[in-house]
Amino acid sequence: MTRSSFPESFPEPEFTDPAVELAHRSAIRSIERVVHETAEPTPPQEALEHIAALLRDGPALVITGAGVSTASGIPDYRSPGGRLSKGRPMTYQEFAHSPAAVRRYWARAFVGIRQMRATSPNRAHFALVELERAGLISGIVTQNVDGLHLKAGSRNVIALHGDMEHVVCLDCGFKEDRSLFDARLQASNPTYLQSVLVTDSMINPDGDVELPEEAVEAFTMVACTRCGGWRMKPDVVYFGENVPRERRQAAGKWLDASTSLLAVGTSLAVMSGYRLVLDARAAGKPVAVINGGPGRADTKAATLWRTDVGDALDALLDALDL
Repeated sequence: MTRSSFPESFPEPEFTDPAVELAHRSAIRSIERVVHETAEPTPPQEALEHIAALLRDGPALVITGAGVSTASGIPDYRSPGGRLSKGRPMTYQEFAHSPAAVRRYWARAFVGIRQMRATSPNRAHFALVELERAGLISGIVTQNVDGLHLKAGSRNVIALHGDMEHVVCLDCGFKEDRSLFDARLQASNPTYLQSVLVTDSMINPDGDVELPEEAVEAFTMVACTRCGGWRMKPDVVYFGENVPRERRQAAGKWLDASTSLLAVGTSLAVMSGYRLVLDARAAGKPVAVINGGPGRADTKAATLWRTDVGDALDALLDALDL
C-alpha cells in the first residue's frame, strides 16, 4: 500500500518544521507496512498439539491484536478489506501540530466511541479468560484499545497502547476522564449525533468512524479545561509515539515469568508488539502464533497456526479439558 492509496477525504497536513514532517512520514511508513506470507504454516492438528503442550508447560504470556476483536465488530487494519483500504489512523504528529486533524479526529471519535462501547467480547476473549483461570497463561499484553479483554473478565491485562477512557492535553499534560470530555463535546454539539448517519461498518479500530467532510465542518471542538490548549489526544499510543517505559518494563517482567509467548490475532507489524517476540527468542523461550493471516513474526515462531482465532482457542480449550 502506498500513501496515494489513502482516501482524499483524509488530507495530508502540511508541517512547517522539517523534523516534525520527517517523524510524520516515518509514522506513515509504519502504518503502511504490509506483511506477506514468509513461512510454511504448521499442519493444523500438529499446531493444536504443540500449543496445547506449551500451555500445559506454562504459564505462557499471550500477546493479542485486532484479530481477536474482529468477531466483536471492530475491524482490523491490515487484512484484505481492512481499514487501511479505506483510510488510516492519526499520527502523533498530527495530534501535536495540526488543529484541523485534531478537530477531524474528535468529530469522528465523538460518534465512534458510542459504537465502540456498544461492542461485546467474543468467544476468543472468553477463551483467554478460561486459560487464565486455569493458570495456563500469566497474562495478556494487548495491542488493542477496545477494553474487551477486561470486559470479558481477564484480570492480568497490560494494554500496551493504552485505552480510550482518558484524554490527555499535549500542552499541559492534564488528563481528563473520557466521559467528562465527551460530556463537554456533547454540550458544544447538542444535535450532532442526530445529524450524522452511522453504520457498524464505519467504525475504526481506534474508536472513530468514517464521516463526510461536511459533518466534520459542522463539529465544534472543545479545549483543555486547565490551559485552554487545543492539542487534545486520547491517552493512547499512536503511530509516531513511543510506548511508555513503565508499560514496556511491566510486559518484560511478565515475559520473564513465562515459559513461552503465544501471539493471537496479530500481524505484529508494529515494533512495540514485535519486540516481545524478539525478547522471547533471545531468552530461549518458544514462540507460537495463531492468526488468520501472515505476520511479521511468522519466521520466528516454532508453531504457526494459520486459522480462525476463535476456532483455534475453542479447540485448545477442548484439548486441555477446560
